[in-house]
Amino acid sequence: MTASQIDHATARAIVEGRHGDPFAVLGPHGDAKAATVTAFVPGAERLWVLTEDGAEVPAVAVEGAEGLFVGKLASISTPYRLRAQGHGAEWSFDDAFRFGPVLGEMDEYLLGEGTHRRLWQVLGAHVITHQEVAGTHFAVWAPNAQRVSVVGDFNVWDGRRHPMRRRGPTGVWETFIPGLGEGTAYKYEIRGHDGVVGPLKADPVGFGSEHPPANASVVRKIDGAFTDDDWMATRAARHHIDAPISVYEVHLGSWKRAPGDRMLSYVELADQLVSYAKDMGFTHIELLPESEFPFDGSWGYQPVGLFAPTIRHGTPGEFRAFVDAAHRHGIGILLDWVPGHFPTDPHGLGRFDGTALYEHQDPREGFHQDWNTLIYNYGRTEVRNYLISNALYWLEEYHLDGLRVDAVASMLYRDYSRKDGEWIPNKDGGRENYEAISLMREMNRITYGEVPGIVTVAEESTAFPGVSRPVNHGGLGFGFKWNMGWMNDTLSYMHLDPIYRQYHHHKMTFGLHYAWSENYILPISHDEVVHGKGSMLDKMPGDGPEKFANLRAYYGFMWGHPGKKLLFMGCEFA
Repeated sequence: MTASQIDHATARAIVEGRHGDPFAVLGPHGDAKAATVTAFVPGAERLWVLTEDGAEVPAVAVEGAEGLFVGKLASISTPYRLRAQGHGAEWSFDDAFRFGPVLGEMDEYLLGEGTHRRLWQVLGAHVITHQEVAGTHFAVWAPNAQRVSVVGDFNVWDGRRHPMRRRGPTGVWETFIPGLGEGTAYKYEIRGHDGVVGPLKADPVGFGSEHPPANASVVRKIDGAFTDDDWMATRAARHHIDAPISVYEVHLGSWKRAPGDRMLSYVELADQLVSYAKDMGFTHIELLPESEFPFDGSWGYQPVGLFAPTIRHGTPGEFRAFVDAAHRHGIGILLDWVPGHFPTDPHGLGRFDGTALYEHQDPREGFHQDWNTLIYNYGRTEVRNYLISNALYWLEEYHLDGLRVDAVASMLYRDYSRKDGEWIPNKDGGRENYEAISLMREMNRITYGEVPGIVTVAEESTAFPGVSRPVNHGGLGFGFKWNMGWMNDTLSYMHLDPIYRQYHHHKMTFGLHYAWSENYILPISHDEVVHGKGSMLDKMPGDGPEKFANLRAYYGFMWGHPGKKLLFMGCEFA
């Protein structure tokens, strides 16, 4: 291909970032006897093709397409670099378009099926050496896009410079960008099916993020060796239905602060939080969501980066070290996991490729009115696989001991918090969300099957049957379920002046009538002390000493009641 052989329409499509298959034009083309190199270098006035033998071949500018050049090579297999001059500057670089695909045939097959269980191994950003050159491989699912590009400071956020290669019918786009490494901030620029470029998107499978309010993804490695073999070998027994389990629920950002009101790092938490939990007799620490979220003032229940441990406390490797330290001290780590909804932030998953890709198109199914968030389309194979893969990611890559699944009730019912006319019945005319039920069963079956010794916990506030019953017995497959009814009944009793309690003893005893029906955890969680509800002491009658006495009596009753125990941080002061 010579400069004169590139037709004007193709040249303009490249220059304007409208070409859907840029690798068919850019990079080396030809055979073993002769080849050409086509390169688009905005800002360049002159361009040379540099080969390993020291040759510098001037490239010819394409008329009517500023920045587009065509040069010659002896063979299509000849390695080369490019050198550009323009506006008084000169720079040399590897051409991203000379590198072949990274994803293999099996990856392509599984991605096409939507059944690749370990998406994080193929999608996202990975620092690799490809064709003997160090750089970063990017891959993202955007099946309805006309064009997807990687943008960042490295290309002045210009989506024309690093468009990606479409991998056939899989809907996945990939590219290898030489020279980029860990710490590089990036986003995806996506031209939708309608030809409109949408807001820049963070990586749905990115391992890192900038510190909010900045919201670009950041190339991160997941590194650090584990030293918790003894813990991993015995943790199944620690999660047995008959094992003593006492959970300390913690929001890492506010459990304790460093001087200057700074959040503690994962390194500091590995020392201070782990030792505190052990000294207090807890068996597990449950973390409020660690997936990256936009607002510092929140508790993380509107995650944008499901695969990115929040940068507020450190890197993925440091989070690994925190979990490893807990295991060395005999403390398990559970994670609040949020598959029920995601925020509408422009850089997030909403209308990711210009269409309702992760969410439902119809707001009666796809919009959560209580939280102003979007709801995943659990009936779409790729979305189900995305969520299940994320569950496996946290359990496998970070050795987490279990997941507490948030807002299960909102997933189970199509009419959750909706009035008549605001929801769509299932195929049988009912209110149950069959797709979400199927997702939870599949998630539990896969995680329990592939990650031995873990436990899953449902925050489920209705009387849906069989939440903690095995999937093969018709249940949802969770290991445990929060007993919200017990918590509400007993706290309402304790709030009463003792003179009136004689008429309400049933609130303390009713839990024993159904304690056998599920594997229960008795939760005194963050939900009981937020939104002006006050502390646990505030819920007790009497003066100061009497409040403490009532609370101690309540905890004694709680610890003697059937069910595992959970206390939110600060509630242990009695």
